[in-house]
Amino acid sequence: MTIVLQFLVFLLIALSTILVVSIPITLASPGQWEQSKNVIFTGAGLWALLVIITGTINSFVV
Repeated sequence: MTIVLQFLVFLLIALSTILVVSIPITLASPGQWEQSKNVIFTGAGLWALLVIITGTINSFVV
């Protein structure tokens, strides 16, 4: 169970890093928001789901 939690935390850190870099670049580029809006919303939803799953798994690890 600990290995699963560590993997989830790694995924959360990796996705957070990707979103922190890509969202400002997308917002600063002219015309990119319309093209990348769905990808950013999907990434943010995946991030939120990953936070909830990681928190749930963390409650089972003693």
